[in-house]
Amino acid sequence: MKDIRKPLQVGAPDPELRNSPVFDEADADLLSYDAELESGVCYLNDHRFALGDYVCSGNELLRCAGRGVWVRQGDCVKS
Repeated sequence: MKDIRKPLQVGAPDPELRNSPVFDEADADLLSYDAELESGVCYLNDHRFALGDYVCSGNELLRCAGRGVWVRQGDCVKS
């Protein structure tokens, strides 16, 4: 059965807190940056998320992807 839970609404990133970088889906595969930044988890407002987790940050749907970066997946749908 498909998981139909709504992604957690985490709000906009607070620059004072720990946040992983956010990229557009088209750019995520082209990234090359320091290995120090690579992580097996993503952070948003000091909260830790596992690879594959989805969150809503404002109206943006984000997915925690490999290397510990957020990838934009579209808009969060209100219901």
